[in-house]
Amino acid sequence: MIREKQTSKQEARHFIEDYTNGRAATVSSVLVTNLKTGVKSGKWDKVEIYFHEIPEDVMDKLIEEGVLLYVAGGLLIEHPLLQPYVHQVAGAIDSVMGLPKALTQSLMKEVL
Repeated sequence: MIREKQTSKQEARHFIEDYTNGRAATVSSVLVTNLKTGVKSGKWDKVEIYFHEIPEDVMDKLIEEGVLLYVAGGLLIEHPLLQPYVHQVAGAIDSVMGLPKALTQSLMKEVL
């Protein structure tokens, strides 16, 4: 399921409830172009995040704070309130945040 930014606090709660005792996945893609040679290289990166049970009071605080409304899927695993309930991250956190650094660096080396 593809999730964009929430349109309401109710939708944000629904997303968080779906993550509790479950998982979420993110997919990022990077395309790098050498502007002098025109050589391009691109790949995608998938990360899976597994959660413990997220208590109702934590959900309430996250939603009331409002920051989750500004991120796709309400997925902000680096948030201090949510971190204790992240069981495992299979992949790079920077990829979850939007830009897989190691992949980007690798692609840049490829096109040089």
